[in-house]
Amino acid sequence: MNATATTAGRWTAADVPDQTGRVAVITGANTGIGFEAAKVLAGRGATVVLACRNPDRAGDALARLTASTPGARVEFLRLDLSSLASIREAAAELRGRHPEIDLLVNNAGVMWPPRSTTADGFELQFGTNHLGHFAFTGLVLDRLLPVVGSRVVTISSMGHRTGQLDFDDLQSERSYGRHRAYAASKLANLMFTYELQRRLETAAVHTAALAAHPGGAGTELVRNSPPLIRFLYPLFEPLVTQSAERGALPTLRAATDPFARGGEYYGPDGLGEVKGFPKRVGSTARSHDKLAQRRLWQESLQLTGVTFPV
Repeated sequence: MNATATTAGRWTAADVPDQTGRVAVITGANTGIGFEAAKVLAGRGATVVLACRNPDRAGDALARLTASTPGARVEFLRLDLSSLASIREAAAELRGRHPEIDLLVNNAGVMWPPRSTTADGFELQFGTNHLGHFAFTGLVLDRLLPVVGSRVVTISSMGHRTGQLDFDDLQSERSYGRHRAYAASKLANLMFTYELQRRLETAAVHTAALAAHPGGAGTELVRNSPPLIRFLYPLFEPLVTQSAERGALPTLRAATDPFARGGEYYGPDGLGEVKGFPKRVGSTARSHDKLAQRRLWQESLQLTGVTFPV
């Protein structure tokens, strides 16, 4: 562990412990913070599975990883989180490859697209960001449960702060706002994490559920922003974003810090949690509503048809 970084209170990639022998699965790891997290984990010795939708982009990411980290153990798993059929196929393939999984990072996501639906008719952001990860986690969780120190880390966002779940219109069929739907999906990510952790504790298993957010990370997610925001973005980007490499640090801390505990949420330590080094952060009272967490869980079970072993 990097003593200088720790003493200064600045947790960095140098603080990631040795990952030799561990299997880490990261959704959406072909770009952005997912790729940067994969690079660090592979460099520390983990076998990293890049669970991505596009084989060509994943192939490019694999090439970059092996070029930057000779000897890295990296794999591609085709996973389209907007399709329950793809999720089931990917989970079955992953289970066949790896009898044990140490780390699942639910990282992939879409942000602010015009209203569209998944292959199963779910609103795209809620369906991909929450339901897709909910289903995938449920289908592979039994591979983590026996593994001491295993973790499920789900990536939320500062956007969760304005998020609200309308259980009478989860698919935004009556009214759709791209920012509102995104915030709701990121709130759902946190509520899922907290409810999963409660169930893991009740089952007295080895796995912990944590969450993280990257702050204002400079990634491709802004591609669905309205034209004016895309035009102005280069002007204010340095003020409100940090690099994807820095944005991956909260994910890495939640995933590997031996002192992190289930139910914790990590984000940047700077003003407004926009930039900085990772620390434990809080989330809205709405995200901690236990009745809403349990209702979301039940709704998600019914919508996906996936059951959990806890």
